[in-house]
Amino acid sequence: MLKQRVITAVLLLAILLPALFNPSPLPFCALALVLISAAGWEWGRLNACGPMLSWLVGLLCLAAGLLSWQAGLLDKPLPWVWSGTGAAWVLAGGWLLHRGVGGWPKIARPLRLAVGTLAIWLAWLALAQARVIGVNFLLSVMVLVWVADIGAYFAGKAFGTRFIKRKLAASISPGKSWEGVLGGMAGVLLLAFGWTLLDHSGATQVPSFYSMLASRHSMPVMLLVVLFMAAMSVVGDLVESLVKRSAGAKDSSALLPGHGGVLDRVDALLPTLPLAMMLAGL
Repeated sequence: MLKQRVITAVLLLAILLPALFNPSPLPFCALALVLISAAGWEWGRLNACGPMLSWLVGLLCLAAGLLSWQAGLLDKPLPWVWSGTGAAWVLAGGWLLHRGVGGWPKIARPLRLAVGTLAIWLAWLALAQARVIGVNFLLSVMVLVWVADIGAYFAGKAFGTRFIKRKLAASISPGKSWEGVLGGMAGVLLLAFGWTLLDHSGATQVPSFYSMLASRHSMPVMLLVVLFMAAMSVVGDLVESLVKRSAGAKDSSALLPGHGGVLDRVDALLPTLPLAMMLAGL
């Protein structure tokens, strides 16, 4: 399993990194659209769709991306879109987690498919717009999610349920603890502070997500926003876990050997990317 994970990670990096650091944002946006279309296919499978309908969901994600690209949305300000998407994730995410695994099948499948497809497309659009802004901005958002996840893993392993006996969401993801969440938040605070110092040193030309917030508001406000983003990355992770548990699936697919599926890798980015675009514009 470890060998598979390493080989898959190396191959993905060999494909993604040249596209990411290409002077033009177009190669990365195109590659991301292919991956997000695969996530759409996975979404259909997780919602008990047959092969043809699952492929249709993936093709809808692809078509939505291509149409929005053709319409020039990658470099157009979309404040209302990002505000609406961010608010929807906060409200709907909390509602879904409150209802739990048993509440998911009670939602009509056409609604589940439509909302999921919309969320996946909007995550790609936010990713593409972030890349158009600059690599430093995009990476500052993505690394925040990764650090929150890594910090939560190690803090959970070291301190899980030692201080807070109640699990974070035992019926959805039994392995997650409040200590893990707090560890992840501590990690992103250090990340944001350090990245802001790096920006101020002149090492980067395009400001990061953190520097944008700190310059427009203040350092304390930026750090509060970072904590909120870390919390929403957990919401994205838990929502996907809820859907998988309802479907009786361990992974969203086996497209990425050793890592599961595309949705397993991007679940925490689904809410955080649109929220980052919303908050960067405030």
